[in-house]
Amino acid sequence: MTYSAGSRFDFDDPIWDQRTYIGRFKYFAWITDPRLCFVGDKCLDQAKNLRTLYLQNREPPGTTHDQLLYAKKLYDSAFHPDTGDKMNLFGRMSFQMPGGMIITGAMLSWYRTVPALVFWQWVNQSFNAFVNYTNRNAKSPLTVKQLGAAYLTATSAACITAMGLKNYLIKRTGPLLQRYVPFAAVAAANCVNIPLMRQNEIINGVDVFDENDKKVGESRVAAVKGISQVIFSRILMCAPGMTLLPIVMERLEQNCWFRTNQWFHAPFQTMACGGFLLFMVPAACGVFPQRCALKTSTIKRLEEERYNEMVKANKHVPEIVYFNKGL
Repeated sequence: MTYSAGSRFDFDDPIWDQRTYIGRFKYFAWITDPRLCFVGDKCLDQAKNLRTLYLQNREPPGTTHDQLLYAKKLYDSAFHPDTGDKMNLFGRMSFQMPGGMIITGAMLSWYRTVPALVFWQWVNQSFNAFVNYTNRNAKSPLTVKQLGAAYLTATSAACITAMGLKNYLIKRTGPLLQRYVPFAAVAAANCVNIPLMRQNEIINGVDVFDENDKKVGESRVAAVKGISQVIFSRILMCAPGMTLLPIVMERLEQNCWFRTNQWFHAPFQTMACGGFLLFMVPAACGVFPQRCALKTSTIKRLEEERYNEMVKANKHVPEIVYFNKGL
């Protein structure tokens, strides 16, 4: 971020270069910091108020750069980029590490019986549905009926995948591969959960903008691209913990002490998942730019009617348009 005495602070500046992966990783590590979960509503509201006052050139005298920077951190982590509304704590990306740690640890620990497998897949998909809804494109709201159908379909997909894989692997493989049932179910359910929770974006399209943030039109292709990237990022987010820990546990259980002290397995896997997620949440979020780009030639080829509407509404249609892909 370029800031010097006499210049104005830019709340839209992402601080680190978002054209590079390292820059995106640093930014998302900054706003997904799990410690932000402990910041109270009063402090969050004060941060939003300071931001509003500053943008109106009415900030309190003596406001420092550090205060503005912290206000930006709180605002970017807790308020929806489309609406400016405060997001529920459990749906924020800063809650992904503690929430995901507990649920993933439980899924990896209790998968041997069908009731336990189904229960924790249901808990996980309920959590994912809430996160997906919270981080959707808010300009494409879901009806209560659509929301309920999406939730039921996603949780059913996770449970059916988990039970089907478990029954198949029990008959044909050893215990190690059975440990991967939770990950396979999570990956399959993400491919269902996220598109369903954001189905209106696919149906109606999302707003696309030129490089100066002027709205150019809407595009369903943009929605599909953004949602596809989010699906990949979410699977990548949980992959290291859910694919490496089964191997680690298999090796550790060859140790007599570890094998006989079953009480230690769940806490160990839970803390290990937390360690993975602490790194993987920003690592996965940063794989693709938040401000996603799309060539208008692609829109012209796949959505000719939408492209023609852009031509009618704008004197000049840019070669590339941008949109918020969500998280």
